[in-house]
Amino acid sequence: MNQRRTLLIAGLASVAMLAGCAGPQVSDYVQQKPLLELDRYFNGRVLAHGIFQKRDGAVARRFTVVMDCHWEGNQGVLDEHFSYADGSTERRVWRLTKHADGRYTGRADDVVGEAQGQTSGNAFRWNYTLRLPVDGSVYEVQFDDWMFLMDDHVMLNRATMSKFGIRLGEVLLSFTKV
Repeated sequence: MNQRRTLLIAGLASVAMLAGCAGPQVSDYVQQKPLLELDRYFNGRVLAHGIFQKRDGAVARRFTVVMDCHWEGNQGVLDEHFSYADGSTERRVWRLTKHADGRYTGRADDVVGEAQGQTSGNAFRWNYTLRLPVDGSVYEVQFDDWMFLMDDHVMLNRATMSKFGIRLGEVLLSFTKV
């Protein structure tokens, strides 16, 4: 019985790993325009409107974000102020570093370790683990975050949130540079 359980777990883990490899890569967008340069787009004030949808598609939270962003050389700060429809607020300050070949790393107080990202064409893929408070407990959840620059002012963002490889929901955002 123990051996069957071990084989089942190993098989499920293999399927999950293969499914993760089957998705799009940021390099798939290398020819897409306009070219996304994070340090240009996230410089100045940016407004965002978003929702969090649970796994079943139900909208659980609506929010707006006011971002004050600035860069000095290859170091950037994105100061995000969240306002939720229920009246609650939150603040996250990202400290980003721009590296060669469109790579970015970042840290924030509620992010575990270092976020890793890559731009290519009009796309940016960003992966990180976030400490998420829920009903008095804090959970570490993973984000697979995709951003697509539509024009000089608008960028769309879709982030999948998961825990142990199980999809919990999605965050959808529309950024507008002012």
